[in-house]
Amino acid sequence: MKATETYVEAGTTAGPVRGAWRNECAVFLGIPFAEPPVGPLRFAAPVPHAPWEGVRDALEMGATPQRGDNGITLIPEPSVPGPSTLNVNVFTPSPGTDAGLPVLVYIHGGGFTSGSPASLWYDGSSFARDGAVTVVLSYRLGFEGFGWVEGAPHNRGVLDWILALEWVRDNIAAFGGDPNRVTIAGQSAGGGAVLTLLGMPSAQHLFSAVYCSSGVAADVKPATAQAFARKLAGQAGVEATRAGFESVPEETLLELQKKAVMPAGPPLKALQSLAQDGLNLGPVIDGDLISQPTIESVRAGVGAGKPLVIGANDDEFSMIFADAKNKLKWIPASFMLGRIGLRGDKRRNYLLANADVRAGGTAAIMGRYLTDSIFRTFIVEFLAARGTAPTWVYRFSWRSPVHDCAFHCLEVPFFFDILDRPGVAEVAGSAPPQGLADDVHSAAQSFLATGDPGWPQYGDRSRTKVFDAPSTLMDQGYRAVVPLL
Repeated sequence: MKATETYVEAGTTAGPVRGAWRNECAVFLGIPFAEPPVGPLRFAAPVPHAPWEGVRDALEMGATPQRGDNGITLIPEPSVPGPSTLNVNVFTPSPGTDAGLPVLVYIHGGGFTSGSPASLWYDGSSFARDGAVTVVLSYRLGFEGFGWVEGAPHNRGVLDWILALEWVRDNIAAFGGDPNRVTIAGQSAGGGAVLTLLGMPSAQHLFSAVYCSSGVAADVKPATAQAFARKLAGQAGVEATRAGFESVPEETLLELQKKAVMPAGPPLKALQSLAQDGLNLGPVIDGDLISQPTIESVRAGVGAGKPLVIGANDDEFSMIFADAKNKLKWIPASFMLGRIGLRGDKRRNYLLANADVRAGGTAAIMGRYLTDSIFRTFIVEFLAARGTAPTWVYRFSWRSPVHDCAFHCLEVPFFFDILDRPGVAEVAGSAPPQGLADDVHSAAQSFLATGDPGWPQYGDRSRTKVFDAPSTLMDQGYRAVVPLL
Protein backbone atom coordinates (compact mmCIF):
# COMPACT_ATOMS: atom_id res chain seq x y z
CA MET A 1 0.00 0.00 0.00
CA LYS A 2 1.13 3.56 -0.66
CA ALA A 3 1.85 5.90 2.22
CA THR A 4 -0.73 8.36 0.89
CA GLU A 5 -3.60 5.90 1.21
CA THR A 6 -6.16 6.34 3.96
CA TYR A 7 -6.23 3.49 6.43
CA VAL A 8 -9.28 1.96 8.04
CA GLU A 9 -9.71 -0.53 10.86
CA ALA A 10 -12.20 -3.29 11.59
CA GLY A 11 -12.48 -5.77 14.44
CA THR A 12 -12.30 -9.54 14.21
CA THR A 13 -12.58 -12.25 16.85
CA ALA A 14 -8.77 -12.59 16.77
CA GLY A 15 -8.11 -8.86 17.00
CA PRO A 16 -8.38 -5.63 14.97
CA VAL A 17 -7.05 -5.38 11.40
CA ARG A 18 -5.93 -2.39 9.37
CA GLY A 19 -6.95 -2.08 5.71
CA ALA A 20 -6.94 0.81 3.27
CA TRP A 21 -9.46 2.74 1.22
CA ARG A 22 -9.27 2.43 -2.54
CA ASN A 23 -11.67 5.02 -3.87
CA GLU A 24 -15.01 4.05 -2.29
CA CYS A 25 -13.95 0.52 -1.30
CA ALA A 26 -12.16 -0.51 1.88
CA VAL A 27 -9.77 -3.39 1.20
CA PHE A 28 -8.43 -5.79 3.83
CA LEU A 29 -5.92 -8.31 2.48
CA GLY A 30 -4.45 -11.50 3.91
CA ILE A 31 -6.48 -11.74 7.13
CA PRO A 32 -5.64 -15.20 8.55
CA PHE A 33 -8.64 -17.33 9.48
CA ALA A 34 -6.48 -20.31 10.50
CA GLU A 35 -3.07 -21.05 11.90
CA PRO A 36 -0.38 -21.76 9.25
CA PRO A 37 -0.86 -25.39 8.05
CA VAL A 38 2.76 -26.36 8.61
CA GLY A 39 4.62 -28.68 10.96
CA PRO A 40 2.16 -30.75 13.01
CA LEU A 41 -0.75 -28.89 11.33
CA ARG A 42 0.36 -29.77 7.78
CA PHE A 43 -2.08 -32.67 7.32
CA ALA A 44 -4.42 -31.65 10.14
CA ALA A 45 -7.84 -30.03 10.13
CA PRO A 46 -7.49 -26.24 10.10
CA VAL A 47 -7.18 -24.56 13.49
CA PRO A 48 -8.71 -21.10 14.05
CA HIS A 49 -6.05 -18.42 14.23
CA ALA A 50 -5.00 -17.39 17.73
CA PRO A 51 -5.63 -13.79 18.86
CA TRP A 52 -2.90 -11.25 18.15
CA GLU A 53 -1.69 -8.23 20.06
CA GLY A 54 -2.47 -4.76 18.76
CA VAL A 55 -3.71 -3.95 15.26
CA ARG A 56 -2.65 -6.36 12.51
CA ASP A 57 -1.88 -4.90 9.08
CA ALA A 58 -4.07 -6.29 6.30
CA LEU A 59 -2.45 -4.24 3.55
CA GLU A 60 -0.83 -6.86 1.33
CA MET A 61 -1.86 -10.18 -0.17
CA GLY A 62 -1.30 -13.11 2.16
CA ALA A 63 0.74 -16.19 1.35
CA THR A 64 -0.92 -18.58 -1.10
CA PRO A 65 -1.22 -22.38 -1.06
CA GLN A 66 -0.19 -22.23 -4.74
CA ARG A 67 3.58 -22.31 -4.84
CA GLY A 68 6.08 -20.86 -7.29
CA ASP A 69 3.98 -20.52 -10.45
CA ASN A 70 0.88 -18.89 -11.91
CA GLY A 71 -1.29 -21.98 -12.01
CA ILE A 72 -2.95 -23.77 -14.89
CA THR A 73 -5.67 -21.33 -15.96
CA LEU A 74 -5.83 -18.26 -18.19
CA ILE A 75 -6.43 -16.12 -15.11
CA PRO A 76 -3.34 -14.33 -13.75
CA GLU A 77 -3.02 -16.02 -10.35
CA PRO A 78 0.29 -15.19 -8.66
CA SER A 79 1.92 -17.26 -5.98
CA VAL A 80 2.88 -15.47 -2.76
CA PRO A 81 5.48 -17.15 -0.53
CA GLY A 82 5.03 -17.70 3.19
CA PRO A 83 3.63 -20.25 5.64
CA SER A 84 0.35 -18.54 6.65
CA THR A 85 -1.60 -19.60 3.58
CA LEU A 86 -5.14 -19.78 5.00
CA ASN A 87 -6.47 -16.25 4.78
CA VAL A 88 -9.23 -14.06 3.38
CA ASN A 89 -9.39 -10.80 1.43
CA VAL A 90 -12.34 -8.53 2.20
CA PHE A 91 -13.72 -5.73 0.02
CA THR A 92 -16.41 -3.54 1.59
CA PRO A 93 -17.98 -0.10 1.21
CA SER A 94 -19.00 0.07 4.90
CA PRO A 95 -16.37 -1.24 7.34
CA GLY A 96 -17.13 -0.92 11.01
CA THR A 97 -20.82 -0.17 10.45
CA ASP A 98 -24.03 -2.10 10.99
CA ALA A 99 -24.91 -1.84 7.30
CA GLY A 100 -26.26 -5.40 6.90
CA LEU A 101 -25.04 -5.67 3.31
CA PRO A 102 -25.27 -8.90 1.27
CA VAL A 103 -22.07 -10.94 1.21
CA LEU A 104 -20.31 -12.72 -1.65
CA VAL A 105 -17.84 -15.43 -0.61
CA TYR A 106 -15.76 -16.41 -3.64
CA ILE A 107 -13.81 -19.67 -4.04
CA HIS A 108 -11.22 -19.65 -6.84
CA GLY A 109 -10.73 -22.38 -9.42
CA GLY A 110 -7.64 -24.19 -10.68
CA GLY A 111 -8.56 -27.87 -10.75
CA PHE A 112 -8.14 -28.14 -6.94
CA THR A 113 -4.37 -28.12 -7.56
CA SER A 114 -3.67 -24.45 -8.33
CA GLY A 115 -5.23 -21.00 -8.28
CA SER A 116 -4.71 -17.97 -6.10
CA PRO A 117 -6.89 -15.57 -4.10
CA ALA A 118 -4.20 -12.98 -4.85
CA SER A 119 -5.40 -12.56 -8.45
CA LEU A 120 -6.29 -8.99 -9.41
CA TRP A 121 -9.30 -10.48 -11.21
CA TYR A 122 -10.86 -11.48 -7.88
CA ASP A 123 -11.31 -7.86 -6.85
CA GLY A 124 -14.61 -7.12 -5.11
CA SER A 125 -14.47 -3.35 -5.70
CA SER A 126 -17.33 -3.37 -8.21
CA PHE A 127 -19.52 -5.38 -5.85
CA ALA A 128 -18.64 -2.90 -3.08
CA ARG A 129 -19.59 -0.03 -5.41
CA ASP A 130 -22.98 -1.66 -5.84
CA GLY A 131 -23.57 -2.35 -2.15
CA ALA A 132 -22.15 -5.77 -1.30
CA VAL A 133 -19.24 -7.15 0.72
CA THR A 134 -16.89 -9.60 -1.01
CA VAL A 135 -14.72 -12.20 0.72
CA VAL A 136 -12.16 -14.16 -1.33
CA LEU A 137 -10.80 -17.17 0.53
CA SER A 138 -7.81 -19.47 0.18
CA TYR A 139 -7.66 -23.22 0.81
CA ARG A 140 -5.08 -25.97 0.71
CA LEU A 141 -4.55 -27.33 -2.79
CA GLY A 142 -3.51 -30.59 -4.36
CA PHE A 143 -2.41 -33.46 -2.17
CA GLU A 144 -1.90 -31.18 0.84
CA GLY A 145 -5.61 -30.30 0.73
CA PHE A 146 -7.31 -33.31 -0.84
CA GLY A 147 -4.96 -36.30 -0.80
CA TRP A 148 -6.00 -39.44 1.05
CA VAL A 149 -3.63 -39.72 4.00
CA GLU A 150 -4.09 -42.60 6.41
CA GLY A 151 -4.13 -41.26 9.95
CA ALA A 152 -5.08 -37.73 8.92
CA PRO A 153 -8.44 -35.98 8.36
CA HIS A 154 -9.70 -36.35 4.82
CA ASN A 155 -10.96 -33.40 2.75
CA ARG A 156 -8.71 -30.89 4.46
CA GLY A 157 -9.38 -28.37 1.70
CA VAL A 158 -13.12 -28.72 2.32
CA LEU A 159 -12.53 -28.18 6.02
CA ASP A 160 -10.66 -25.01 5.07
CA TRP A 161 -13.75 -23.75 3.19
CA ILE A 162 -15.92 -24.50 6.19
CA LEU A 163 -13.63 -22.73 8.67
CA ALA A 164 -13.43 -19.71 6.33
CA LEU A 165 -17.24 -19.62 6.18
CA GLU A 166 -17.35 -19.83 9.96
CA TRP A 167 -14.97 -16.86 10.02
CA VAL A 168 -17.42 -14.99 7.78
CA ARG A 169 -20.32 -15.90 10.04
CA ASP A 170 -18.49 -14.64 13.14
CA ASN A 171 -16.77 -11.56 11.68
CA ILE A 172 -18.48 -10.18 8.59
CA ALA A 173 -20.82 -7.86 10.52
CA ALA A 174 -17.74 -5.86 11.53
CA PHE A 175 -17.11 -5.25 7.83
CA GLY A 176 -20.69 -4.13 7.13
CA GLY A 177 -21.97 -7.53 5.98
CA ASP A 178 -25.02 -9.57 6.96
CA PRO A 179 -24.01 -13.08 8.12
CA ASN A 180 -27.50 -14.28 7.24
CA ARG A 181 -27.17 -13.23 3.58
CA VAL A 182 -24.08 -15.06 2.38
CA THR A 183 -23.87 -16.24 -1.23
CA ILE A 184 -21.06 -18.68 -2.00
CA ALA A 185 -19.75 -18.48 -5.54
CA GLY A 186 -16.95 -19.98 -7.59
CA GLN A 187 -15.73 -20.76 -11.08
CA SER A 188 -14.37 -24.06 -12.45
CA ALA A 189 -13.05 -25.97 -9.41
CA GLY A 190 -14.49 -23.13 -7.31
CA GLY A 191 -17.85 -23.89 -8.91
CA GLY A 192 -17.38 -27.53 -7.98
CA ALA A 193 -16.54 -26.38 -4.45
CA VAL A 194 -19.78 -24.48 -3.98
CA LEU A 195 -21.78 -27.42 -5.34
CA THR A 196 -19.99 -29.71 -2.87
CA LEU A 197 -20.99 -27.35 -0.06
CA LEU A 198 -24.55 -27.19 -1.40
CA GLY A 199 -24.76 -30.98 -1.08
CA MET A 200 -23.34 -31.13 2.47
CA PRO A 201 -25.99 -31.20 5.22
CA SER A 202 -23.41 -30.04 7.77
CA ALA A 203 -22.64 -26.85 5.83
CA GLN A 204 -26.17 -25.57 5.19
CA HIS A 205 -26.17 -23.08 8.07
CA LEU A 206 -23.15 -21.22 6.67
CA PHE A 207 -24.65 -19.76 3.46
CA SER A 208 -27.97 -18.73 2.00
CA ALA A 209 -27.45 -18.98 -1.80
CA VAL A 210 -25.09 -20.44 -4.41
CA TYR A 211 -23.69 -19.12 -7.73
CA CYS A 212 -21.84 -21.76 -9.77
CA SER A 213 -19.84 -20.88 -12.91
CA SER A 214 -18.44 -23.69 -15.07
CA GLY A 215 -18.47 -26.06 -12.13
CA VAL A 216 -18.67 -29.84 -11.89
CA ALA A 217 -18.87 -31.80 -8.64
CA ALA A 218 -15.57 -33.65 -8.24
CA ASP A 219 -16.83 -36.49 -5.98
CA VAL A 220 -13.56 -38.41 -6.01
CA LYS A 221 -14.14 -42.04 -5.07
CA PRO A 222 -12.23 -43.41 -2.07
CA ALA A 223 -10.61 -46.11 -4.18
CA THR A 224 -9.36 -43.49 -6.64
CA ALA A 225 -8.00 -41.31 -3.84
CA GLN A 226 -6.31 -44.25 -2.12
CA ALA A 227 -4.73 -45.49 -5.35
CA PHE A 228 -3.37 -42.04 -6.11
CA ALA A 229 -1.94 -41.76 -2.58
CA ARG A 230 -0.20 -45.13 -2.92
CA LYS A 231 1.22 -44.08 -6.29
CA LEU A 232 2.55 -40.81 -4.88
CA ALA A 233 3.95 -42.52 -1.80
CA GLY A 234 5.71 -45.08 -3.97
CA GLN A 235 7.31 -42.36 -6.06
CA ALA A 236 8.42 -40.59 -2.87
CA GLY A 237 9.73 -43.82 -1.34
CA VAL A 238 7.57 -43.61 1.80
CA GLU A 239 4.54 -45.33 3.30
CA ALA A 240 1.13 -43.89 2.34
CA THR A 241 0.56 -42.73 5.91
CA ARG A 242 0.59 -39.42 7.71
CA ALA A 243 4.08 -40.07 9.07
CA GLY A 244 5.27 -41.07 5.60
CA PHE A 245 3.93 -38.00 3.82
CA GLU A 246 5.04 -35.68 6.62
CA SER A 247 8.61 -36.83 5.95
CA VAL A 248 8.41 -35.62 2.33
CA PRO A 249 9.24 -31.93 1.87
CA GLU A 250 6.42 -29.82 0.48
CA GLU A 251 8.42 -28.96 -2.66
CA THR A 252 9.16 -32.63 -3.41
CA LEU A 253 5.55 -33.69 -2.92
CA LEU A 254 4.38 -30.89 -5.18
CA GLU A 255 6.74 -31.90 -7.98
CA LEU A 256 5.66 -35.55 -7.75
CA GLN A 257 2.01 -34.48 -7.72
CA LYS A 258 2.40 -32.39 -10.87
CA LYS A 259 3.81 -35.36 -12.74
CA ALA A 260 1.13 -37.74 -11.50
CA VAL A 261 -2.06 -35.70 -11.50
CA MET A 262 -2.70 -35.46 -15.26
CA PRO A 263 -2.73 -38.39 -17.69
CA ALA A 264 0.24 -38.57 -20.03
CA GLY A 265 -0.16 -37.86 -23.72
CA PRO A 266 -1.70 -35.15 -25.87
CA PRO A 267 -4.22 -32.67 -24.37
CA LEU A 268 -7.18 -34.30 -26.14
CA LYS A 269 -6.45 -37.68 -24.58
CA ALA A 270 -5.92 -36.09 -21.17
CA LEU A 271 -9.23 -34.25 -21.34
CA GLN A 272 -11.03 -37.35 -22.59
CA SER A 273 -9.67 -39.24 -19.59
CA LEU A 274 -10.80 -36.39 -17.33
CA ALA A 275 -14.31 -36.56 -18.80
CA GLN A 276 -14.52 -40.33 -18.33
CA ASP A 277 -12.66 -40.89 -15.07
CA GLY A 278 -12.82 -37.57 -13.22
CA LEU A 279 -10.14 -35.97 -11.06
CA ASN A 280 -7.57 -37.69 -8.87
CA LEU A 281 -7.57 -34.82 -6.38
CA GLY A 282 -10.62 -32.98 -5.12
CA PRO A 283 -13.42 -33.44 -2.58
CA VAL A 284 -13.54 -37.16 -1.83
CA ILE A 285 -16.52 -39.24 -0.72
CA ASP A 286 -14.98 -40.10 2.62
CA GLY A 287 -18.12 -41.51 4.27
CA ASP A 288 -17.97 -38.85 6.96
CA LEU A 289 -17.80 -35.21 5.89
CA ILE A 290 -19.03 -36.16 2.39
CA SER A 291 -21.16 -39.27 2.64
CA GLN A 292 -22.40 -39.63 -0.96
CA PRO A 293 -22.02 -38.07 -4.42
CA THR A 294 -23.14 -34.45 -4.50
CA ILE A 295 -25.83 -35.06 -7.09
CA GLU A 296 -27.34 -37.81 -4.91
CA SER A 297 -27.45 -35.46 -1.92
CA VAL A 298 -29.16 -32.84 -4.07
CA ARG A 299 -31.62 -35.43 -5.41
CA ALA A 300 -32.44 -36.28 -1.79
CA GLY A 301 -33.34 -32.65 -1.17
CA VAL A 302 -30.19 -31.30 0.50
CA GLY A 303 -29.89 -27.60 -0.30
CA ALA A 304 -33.33 -27.46 -1.90
CA GLY A 305 -34.15 -24.28 -0.02
CA LYS A 306 -31.08 -22.45 -1.34
CA PRO A 307 -31.45 -20.32 -4.49
CA LEU A 308 -28.95 -21.47 -7.12
CA VAL A 309 -27.57 -19.88 -10.29
CA ILE A 310 -25.67 -22.33 -12.48
CA GLY A 311 -24.22 -22.18 -15.97
CA ALA A 312 -21.25 -22.76 -18.24
CA ASN A 313 -19.45 -21.24 -21.19
CA ASP A 314 -20.36 -22.55 -24.61
CA ASP A 315 -16.84 -23.59 -25.58
CA GLU A 316 -14.93 -24.28 -22.37
CA PHE A 317 -12.18 -26.38 -23.99
CA SER A 318 -12.43 -25.50 -27.69
CA MET A 319 -9.13 -23.62 -27.53
CA ILE A 320 -7.12 -26.85 -27.49
CA PHE A 321 -8.13 -27.43 -31.12
CA ALA A 322 -7.18 -23.93 -32.32
CA ASP A 323 -3.76 -24.90 -33.68
CA ALA A 324 -5.19 -27.95 -35.45
CA LYS A 325 -8.18 -26.15 -36.99
CA ASN A 326 -6.79 -26.12 -40.54
CA LYS A 327 -5.75 -29.79 -40.39
CA LEU A 328 -9.02 -30.92 -38.89
CA LYS A 329 -11.11 -29.26 -41.58
CA TRP A 330 -10.14 -32.12 -43.89
CA ILE A 331 -11.23 -34.79 -41.39
CA PRO A 332 -14.97 -35.55 -40.99
CA ALA A 333 -16.42 -34.66 -37.60
CA SER A 334 -18.10 -38.06 -37.36
CA PHE A 335 -14.75 -39.80 -37.73
CA MET A 336 -13.07 -37.69 -35.02
CA LEU A 337 -15.96 -38.16 -32.61
CA GLY A 338 -15.80 -41.89 -33.21
CA ARG A 339 -12.09 -41.86 -32.37
CA ILE A 340 -12.86 -40.65 -28.87
CA GLY A 341 -15.79 -42.99 -28.30
CA LEU A 342 -18.98 -41.31 -29.60
CA ARG A 343 -20.61 -43.65 -32.09
CA GLY A 344 -23.90 -44.91 -33.50
CA ASP A 345 -27.23 -43.18 -32.96
CA LYS A 346 -25.84 -41.08 -30.14
CA ARG A 347 -23.22 -39.58 -32.48
CA ARG A 348 -25.73 -39.06 -35.29
CA ASN A 349 -28.27 -37.37 -33.01
CA TYR A 350 -25.60 -35.23 -31.39
CA LEU A 351 -24.39 -33.94 -34.74
CA LEU A 352 -27.96 -33.16 -35.79
CA ALA A 353 -28.62 -31.28 -32.56
CA ASN A 354 -25.43 -29.25 -33.06
CA ALA A 355 -25.65 -28.52 -36.77
CA ASP A 356 -24.85 -24.85 -36.17
CA VAL A 357 -21.61 -25.73 -34.38
CA ARG A 358 -20.72 -28.39 -36.94
CA ALA A 359 -20.93 -25.73 -39.64
CA GLY A 360 -17.90 -24.12 -38.00
CA GLY A 361 -15.77 -27.14 -38.80
CA THR A 362 -14.51 -30.28 -37.12
CA ALA A 363 -12.42 -28.34 -34.56
CA ALA A 364 -15.52 -26.47 -33.42
CA ILE A 365 -17.65 -29.58 -32.92
CA MET A 366 -14.81 -31.39 -31.13
CA GLY A 367 -14.41 -28.50 -28.73
CA ARG A 368 -18.14 -28.38 -28.09
CA TYR A 369 -18.27 -32.12 -27.50
CA LEU A 370 -15.53 -31.96 -24.87
CA THR A 371 -17.30 -29.02 -23.23
CA ASP A 372 -20.59 -30.89 -23.24
CA SER A 373 -19.04 -34.11 -21.93
CA ILE A 374 -17.47 -32.41 -18.92
CA PHE A 375 -19.68 -29.41 -18.14
CA ARG A 376 -22.97 -29.03 -19.96
CA THR A 377 -24.38 -32.54 -19.63
CA PHE A 378 -23.59 -32.33 -15.91
CA ILE A 379 -25.67 -29.15 -15.66
CA VAL A 380 -28.70 -30.85 -17.21
CA GLU A 381 -28.35 -33.85 -14.89
CA PHE A 382 -27.91 -31.57 -11.89
CA LEU A 383 -31.00 -29.59 -12.83
CA ALA A 384 -33.02 -32.80 -12.95
CA ALA A 385 -31.73 -33.70 -9.48
CA ARG A 386 -32.72 -30.25 -8.16
CA GLY A 387 -36.29 -30.71 -9.35
CA THR A 388 -38.46 -27.75 -8.40
CA ALA A 389 -35.86 -26.10 -6.12
CA PRO A 390 -35.31 -22.41 -7.01
CA THR A 391 -32.76 -22.48 -9.83
CA TRP A 392 -31.71 -20.04 -12.53
CA VAL A 393 -29.65 -21.19 -15.52
CA TYR A 394 -27.38 -19.32 -17.90
CA ARG A 395 -25.05 -19.81 -20.84
CA PHE A 396 -22.06 -17.55 -21.45
CA SER A 397 -21.97 -17.41 -25.25
CA TRP A 398 -19.95 -14.31 -26.13
CA ARG A 399 -17.17 -15.27 -28.54
CA SER A 400 -13.90 -13.60 -27.68
CA PRO A 401 -12.06 -12.24 -30.72
CA VAL A 402 -8.86 -13.72 -29.28
CA HIS A 403 -9.87 -17.35 -29.87
CA ASP A 404 -13.28 -16.93 -31.56
CA CYS A 405 -15.16 -18.87 -28.91
CA ALA A 406 -16.56 -18.63 -25.37
CA PHE A 407 -13.74 -20.50 -23.64
CA HIS A 408 -12.96 -21.47 -20.04
CA CYS A 409 -12.39 -18.55 -17.61
CA LEU A 410 -13.58 -15.92 -20.08
CA GLU A 411 -16.61 -14.94 -17.99
CA VAL A 412 -14.65 -14.14 -14.81
CA PRO A 413 -13.68 -10.50 -15.59
CA PHE A 414 -17.27 -9.86 -16.68
CA PHE A 415 -18.61 -11.31 -13.42
CA PHE A 416 -16.35 -9.06 -11.35
CA ASP A 417 -16.71 -6.12 -13.81
CA ILE A 418 -12.97 -5.53 -14.01
CA LEU A 419 -12.39 -5.29 -17.77
CA ASP A 420 -9.55 -2.81 -17.31
CA ARG A 421 -7.35 -5.18 -15.27
CA PRO A 422 -4.05 -6.71 -16.44
CA GLY A 423 -4.49 -9.88 -18.43
CA VAL A 424 -8.07 -9.22 -19.56
CA ALA A 425 -7.10 -8.01 -23.04
CA GLU A 426 -5.15 -11.23 -23.57
CA VAL A 427 -8.35 -13.27 -23.27
CA ALA A 428 -11.12 -10.81 -24.23
CA GLY A 429 -9.43 -8.55 -26.76
CA SER A 430 -8.69 -4.84 -26.63
CA ALA A 431 -12.34 -3.75 -26.49
CA PRO A 432 -14.41 -6.26 -24.48
CA PRO A 433 -18.08 -5.19 -24.37
CA GLN A 434 -18.81 -3.24 -21.18
CA GLY A 435 -22.51 -3.85 -21.77
CA LEU A 436 -21.94 -7.58 -21.31
CA ALA A 437 -20.05 -6.94 -18.06
CA ASP A 438 -22.99 -4.81 -16.94
CA ASP A 439 -25.35 -7.72 -17.68
CA VAL A 440 -23.32 -10.44 -15.96
CA HIS A 441 -22.25 -8.37 -12.97
CA SER A 442 -25.65 -6.78 -12.34
CA ALA A 443 -27.31 -10.21 -12.44
CA ALA A 444 -24.85 -11.46 -9.82
CA GLN A 445 -25.37 -8.32 -7.73
CA SER A 446 -29.14 -8.74 -7.92
CA PHE A 447 -28.79 -12.37 -6.84
CA LEU A 448 -26.70 -11.35 -3.83
CA ALA A 449 -29.23 -8.73 -2.79
CA THR A 450 -32.54 -10.49 -3.51
CA GLY A 451 -31.88 -14.16 -4.28
CA ASP A 452 -33.07 -13.56 -7.88
CA PRO A 453 -30.69 -12.71 -10.77
CA GLY A 454 -33.43 -11.02 -12.79
CA TRP A 455 -34.62 -13.61 -15.30
CA PRO A 456 -37.24 -16.40 -14.97
CA GLN A 457 -36.43 -19.57 -13.07
CA TYR A 458 -35.56 -22.64 -15.13
CA GLY A 459 -39.00 -24.22 -14.64
CA ASP A 460 -41.05 -26.15 -17.17
CA ARG A 461 -39.80 -24.20 -20.19
CA SER A 462 -36.14 -24.58 -19.19
CA ARG A 463 -35.67 -20.82 -19.37
CA THR A 464 -32.02 -19.94 -19.91
CA LYS A 465 -30.23 -16.60 -19.86
CA VAL A 466 -27.77 -16.30 -22.73
CA PHE A 467 -25.03 -13.83 -21.86
CA ASP A 468 -23.85 -12.32 -25.13
CA ALA A 469 -23.63 -8.96 -26.84
CA PRO A 470 -26.56 -8.45 -26.67
CA SER A 471 -27.83 -10.89 -24.04
CA THR A 472 -31.06 -12.79 -24.65
CA LEU A 473 -33.44 -15.25 -22.99
CA MET A 474 -34.29 -18.60 -24.58
CA ASP A 475 -36.20 -21.78 -23.86
CA GLN A 476 -34.39 -25.13 -23.60
CA GLY A 477 -30.98 -23.49 -23.59
CA TYR A 478 -29.14 -26.81 -23.14
CA ARG A 479 -31.22 -28.99 -25.47
CA ALA A 480 -28.21 -29.61 -27.73
CA VAL A 481 -26.63 -31.89 -25.10
CA VAL A 482 -29.69 -34.12 -24.69
CA PRO A 483 -28.40 -36.77 -27.15
CA LEU A 484 -25.45 -37.38 -24.81
CA LEU A 485 -27.59 -38.13 -21.75
